[in-house]
Amino acid sequence: MNGQRDDAAVQRYAEGFGNLLADTGWPRMSARVFAAVLSSEDGRMTSAELCEQLQASPAAVSGAVRYLLQMRLASREREPGSRRDVYVVQDDFWYESMMRQDRFLPRWEDILGQLINVLEPGSESHRRVSSTLGFLAFIQEEVDGLSERWVKRKAELDAEYDARQADAR
Repeated sequence: MNGQRDDAAVQRYAEGFGNLLADTGWPRMSARVFAAVLSSEDGRMTSAELCEQLQASPAAVSGAVRYLLQMRLASREREPGSRRDVYVVQDDFWYESMMRQDRFLPRWEDILGQLINVLEPGSESHRRVSSTLGFLAFIQEEVDGLSERWVKRKAELDAEYDARQADAR
């Protein structure tokens, strides 16, 4: 690419990514807002900018942003001297989001451990819950190692990106 940003192409592919997220279970407008902010030049957009780009009502954008804030996939900031909120996608949002999910695993294991104790051993329900417990234990072990590997890999990716940027200058 020649260093020029093709806003129409960015918007088209961001919309495609938003639709893909919606196809995997995200609320559609939240997915569109997330993709728009993610692909914005500086990773931050106001509600008015989102309404304009997505051709959506302020109410629709507000509801979508509320979901993203609740899920901690975006944050709200206020520009100094301004009364307008700016919605921001942090660089490590995927990592933070995924790693937060592992907080639920011990709670799930706890309640399923209680459930399995009252199920008839050898029954199909006992087998399913036992299998679920095994899967959750496996995931917890993998998440611990995955976190360590990602921190190392992210540092490598950042260094590679910085080197490419320096070469481009």
